[in-house]
Amino acid sequence: MTGFGRGSPADRTPRELLEFGVINLDKPPGPSAHQISGWVRDLLDESAAALPAVEGVDRTGETDGTDGDGNESGIDRAAHAGTLDPKVTGCLPVLTGAATRLSGTLLTPKEYVAVLEVHERLPEDFEAVVGEFVGPIYQKPPRKSAVSRRLRMREIYGLEVLDSEARRALLRISCESGTYVRKLCHDLGLALGTGAHMGDLRRTRARPFDDRDLVTLHDLTDALAFATAGEVEALREVVKPAERALVHLPHLVVAESAAREVANGAPVYAPGVLDYESPERTLTGEKPGSGRHGGGGHDGDGNRNKRGSNDSTNGGRDDETPLVACYTPDGAAVCLGRLVGDPEAEHGTVVDTERVLV
Repeated sequence: MTGFGRGSPADRTPRELLEFGVINLDKPPGPSAHQISGWVRDLLDESAAALPAVEGVDRTGETDGTDGDGNESGIDRAAHAGTLDPKVTGCLPVLTGAATRLSGTLLTPKEYVAVLEVHERLPEDFEAVVGEFVGPIYQKPPRKSAVSRRLRMREIYGLEVLDSEARRALLRISCESGTYVRKLCHDLGLALGTGAHMGDLRRTRARPFDDRDLVTLHDLTDALAFATAGEVEALREVVKPAERALVHLPHLVVAESAAREVANGAPVYAPGVLDYESPERTLTGEKPGSGRHGGGGHDGDGNRNKRGSNDSTNGGRDDETPLVACYTPDGAAVCLGRLVGDPEAEHGTVVDTERVLV
């Protein structure tokens, strides 16, 4: 192998796939998101040594798949991209191997389907009251949360009544990452004058993933078993290259020489930029790659939030500075960073790197 980076995502071996992969997992009720990540890590760690290894010179610049003595090592890292409480089900992207470096950057807008349990009969103006909650709202984290219980603002992008009966309603909620759906249901009850609480909750979308191609832990277990026996098709269906988690971001292609400089800590300079493309449409209509949704947080009913005092993760930069993903010409992710210059310029800094991925 002579190319720099991991090579084209379509050409990776099963082991390379696990070393920089993402699984769009259907979280079952019961275990926490952290437990799910641990189980995924253990499954990969047990199976990886039996998978085809990277031949020759390592393309990642990190590991050749051995433990230093020439023995095949396992995959010792897995992390979810946005937590879910134990009772909550649905879309839980899990990053594997070196892709765990992306875990703090994928806390994007989310979509849920929730059961609103109302304590009295639904009033006639129920849908009108629900509609008033679309837009910016103030929330204070619940007492059981592991974060400071200070008032903060979150955005509700859409709130749709899918079905209703006497004392129950089914809602579709599109919201900013870090929104407490349980608290939203409680506040809806106060506004209705009836009282209410959250019943079942399922996440249906965590951009760029949704519930149309979810896989289960059983699917992963079976795919790994087939792969260790030499049948890798099922594994490629279950585990996707980690670049799949970045498709919603503006796309910058850099020369191989520029990618090498980035790997050594340099920003992306204009002479190294080969191409730039920004998505025309996003899930909620915010600016492509906008940093406003990039902060840490729980999802729906979670209880962790890693935002700083200004609810930002971009080191004091303007929240509207776009987050971009940089790639080699063959489609391998190089880094994430902030677009600070004109991609079509002839000189100057174009991207300040935040996460180096090679």
